[in-house]
Amino acid sequence: MIALLLRDLKLAFRAGGGFGLGLAFFLIVTVMVPFSVGPQSALLSTIAPGVLWLGALLACLLSLDRLLALDWEDGSLDLLATAPLPLEAVVTIKALAHWITTGLPLVLAAPVLGVLLNLPVAGFSWLVVSLLVGTPALSVIGTFGAALTVGLKRGGLLLSLLVLPLYVPTLIFGAEAARRGAVGMDTGTPMLMLAGITAATVALLPFASAAVLRVNLR
Repeated sequence: MIALLLRDLKLAFRAGGGFGLGLAFFLIVTVMVPFSVGPQSALLSTIAPGVLWLGALLACLLSLDRLLALDWEDGSLDLLATAPLPLEAVVTIKALAHWITTGLPLVLAAPVLGVLLNLPVAGFSWLVVSLLVGTPALSVIGTFGAALTVGLKRGGLLLSLLVLPLYVPTLIFGAEAARRGAVGMDTGTPMLMLAGITAATVALLPFASAAVLRVNLR
């Protein structure tokens, strides 16, 4: 399992679809927002949690189409499906590799980019915590979408259409937790909902993804 994780991490960096691309897109979204809404500090402070969460979500979406496509193209996916390691574990490791190369850098960069949006000081810690709790769900859901569209030509658009509606609950509760933390309100309810969504997706979706892959590989 560790060897597979290290392999996927190396592929993510070499393919150019992980760390650099997602982080660059996150930076572009954050920088462009002040230009579009104007240099109004009060407005930027209000929308900062939602903008940062939306940017992180879209950045995670960018590299999903290559999550399983590379293994499909070179035949590695067939070998992984027949390996002693359960396919559910393979899917989980791939989701973990995606989160390490895409989600984790976004979590670390979010406080720095929050300065550009005039995020209140009280909101920085809650932004990081909400992203740390919520972004694993984005990777697991994205892996499920990648399993559904693997092998399809030009499946990137279809993948986005399938995954984006599933991302909405995570976006709502993640942005709400960060917003409440920024204004000093209680964050218990949205954080519990966000943690529940992440726990449910991590527990259930690897089995669904493995089942879909088995169908596609027949």
